[in-house]
Amino acid sequence: METATHEILDIEAIRRDFPILDQVVNGRQLVYFDNAATTQKPLPVLHALTRYYEGYNANIHRGIHTLAEKATSAFEASRRAIQQFLNAAHVEEIIFTYGTTDGINLVAQTYGRRFLKEGDEIIITTMEHHSNIVPWQMLCEEKGCVLKVIPIDDKGDLILEEYEKLLSERTKFVSAVHVSNAMGTINPVKFLIEKAHAVGAKVLIDGAQASSHIDIDVQALDADFYVFSAHKLYGPTGMGVLYGKRDILNAMPPWRGGGEMIKEVTFEKTTYNDLPYKFEAGTPNIADVIAVYAALEYIETLGKKKIADYEHSLLEYATEALESIDGLRIIGQSAEKISVVSFVLDGIHHQDTGVILDQQGIAVRTGHHCTQPLMRRFNLTGTTRASFAVYNTKEEIDRLVQGLLRVKKMML
Repeated sequence: METATHEILDIEAIRRDFPILDQVVNGRQLVYFDNAATTQKPLPVLHALTRYYEGYNANIHRGIHTLAEKATSAFEASRRAIQQFLNAAHVEEIIFTYGTTDGINLVAQTYGRRFLKEGDEIIITTMEHHSNIVPWQMLCEEKGCVLKVIPIDDKGDLILEEYEKLLSERTKFVSAVHVSNAMGTINPVKFLIEKAHAVGAKVLIDGAQASSHIDIDVQALDADFYVFSAHKLYGPTGMGVLYGKRDILNAMPPWRGGGEMIKEVTFEKTTYNDLPYKFEAGTPNIADVIAVYAALEYIETLGKKKIADYEHSLLEYATEALESIDGLRIIGQSAEKISVVSFVLDGIHHQDTGVILDQQGIAVRTGHHCTQPLMRRFNLTGTTRASFAVYNTKEEIDRLVQGLLRVKKMML
C-alpha cells in the first residue's frame, strides 16, 4: 500500500494519497464535501489503472497469450476480493455491472419479468433514489404489479409499523436503500429482510451509500440481492456489483445477449454460460474492475472500523457546528446516520448556497439528490448536502460554517 496508517488514522498522510485535494479552486484550497455523489480516488487506484493500460491491456477470458492471461487473472482477483468484502458464500454470486442503477435494472428486468405477475406487490421506501423507484414503476406498468411505499417520520426514519402493515401474501418483492443518499439515515435492513422473507418475498438492498461506510455481510443480512457502485468507495466510475444468491441467479434469465454470456450459438438455438458470466455480456469494464481491487485493499489497510469511527466524529462535529447557525435546519436527524448532513437555510435557495460556497472553494451538492418524492415529504424542492469521507477534516468543516455565514450575509 502507498499510505501510512497507525493506531489512529494519520489524516494528513491519507490526504497525500488523494492528489486532487491539493488544488486551488476560485483562489481557495479545495474543500471537497460531495462524497455521497462520488469519492475521490487514491494513488493506488490511479496507479492500478495506469499499470493495466501501460503493462497488460488486453481482452480477457478467451485469449491464450500472456497479456490476456494476466488481465484475466487480475480481473478475477477483483471478483474474489469483492466476494470477501461482502462475505458472499460463492464467488459466482458476484456479477459485474456498470453501477448500482444497472444492477437494480438487471434484477427488475430478469427476476421481475420472470417471476412477478399481475397483482403482485413490490414495496420500496419513501427515501429511495430514483434508480430504485423508476425500474419498479416500469415493471409495474408492464406486468400489472402494484407499488407500495414505506413512509418515514419527521426525523427521516422508516415507520416500521407501517411496513409491517404493508406486508401480505401479495408482497413478492421488497427493494430498499441501506443508507439514504439525501439524509444519511441507516435503515434496519436486516429487519426489513426478515419480515419480507416471512411472507415469502425476495429482497434487494441498494448499498450505494453503505459500501464505504458500513461493514457489509450479505450472508448475515440474508439479502437475496445487494448492489453498489465502485465510485462511491474510492474506486473508478462505470463499474458496479450485483450480489445475488446463487440459486436465485441460476433461475433468472440473462438480460443482455452477446459475447461471453453464451456457451454455444447456432442459428437454431443458443445455450447460456454459467454464473457469473451469464449476466456479463460483451467486453467488460476491465480496467475499472481491476482498479477496484486497489480500492478495496486501500479501505482494508486503513481499517473499516477506523474509517467509520473517524467519519462519525466528523458527522458529530459538523452537526453541532451547523446547528449553531441561525436559520439553518438539518433535514434527516436519525440517530443512526452516516457522515451526511443535508440542510436548508431559511429564505435562501439551495442553489444560491452551493454557488456561493463554490466561489469559496467548497464543493457541496445542491438540489433534490435524485430523491424528489423524499423532498416532497418534507415540502422542499431541494437541500444543500455536505458529505464527508476519510480525507476530510474538522478544519474544513469550520470553513463550511464560515462559508455559510458568508452566504447569509450576501443573500439576506
